[in-house]
Amino acid sequence: MSKKVGFIGLGTMGQPMAGRLLESGFSLTVWNRTKAKTEELAKKGAKVAGSPKEVADQSDVTITMISDGPVLKEMTLGANGALAGAKSGSILVDMSTVDPESSAEVAKAAEAKGVKMLRAPVSGSTVLAAGGKLTIFVSGDKQAYDNCQDIFGAMGQKMFHVGTGDEARYLKLVLNMMVGTTLQMLAEAVTFGEKAGLQWEQLLDIIANSVVASPLVGYKVGPLAKRSFAPAFTVSMMAKDFDLALAAGQKLGAPMPTIALVRQFLGMLQATGKGDLDFSALVMLMEEVAGIKH
Repeated sequence: MSKKVGFIGLGTMGQPMAGRLLESGFSLTVWNRTKAKTEELAKKGAKVAGSPKEVADQSDVTITMISDGPVLKEMTLGANGALAGAKSGSILVDMSTVDPESSAEVAKAAEAKGVKMLRAPVSGSTVLAAGGKLTIFVSGDKQAYDNCQDIFGAMGQKMFHVGTGDEARYLKLVLNMMVGTTLQMLAEAVTFGEKAGLQWEQLLDIIANSVVASPLVGYKVGPLAKRSFAPAFTVSMMAKDFDLALAAGQKLGAPMPTIALVRQFLGMLQATGKGDLDFSALVMLMEEVAGIKH
């Protein structure tokens, strides 16, 4: 691949996404605050940079995959940030889930440097990331989007260009609102079924093959059948996205009472030390409230 790609942020999702780029033959330069997380990719051929600025200086397309808006601004706007090293005509792609305000601020700074910024949050778990099967929602300059089709294709199975501004930010929040709420509904339903004496694995199997089945339910019933809450997407990550949605909803004048309620259940899991479990641990919480012990 002729494009030189940079990747900043090798966390839960960033690591497998960057790995997909290497497997697809891209020249890759990486950086992460905890340098140890770069070692596995370095063994596979990635170059390790000393700062986000250095990553962008060596890249045609620089990707960021970080935790939140303040970190995005730090990684892009600081003295050693990506935009300090980015060349005019290059592309900055942020694939994180961050607030629209931080996103717009970074986009404005990128434009002032002649850098096109794409907002490209992803939908999918670490398993889908490792398999290159993410769904990617992109907003920003259409030509820049077209130029990055091969990069997105290495990481995702489905790509959508949804607008020229921050539309992708709002779309990602729309989906995660529904994902988190679906799991709370599932948690309450299966807990009710348990209390009624239904057999656990059969209950989950029937739900997965019923009118209420969905890709999300299909992803979760296998681990739930084994009572595995290993994180594909953590409670704390979902709580952060709910906070972003609620804040955006308040500014837009869009009431979200159900989202506010589910956020409290996520908060209960965090408060009891379960923030690093998969957000399907909502099932565990409802069982505890119902007096079911495992």
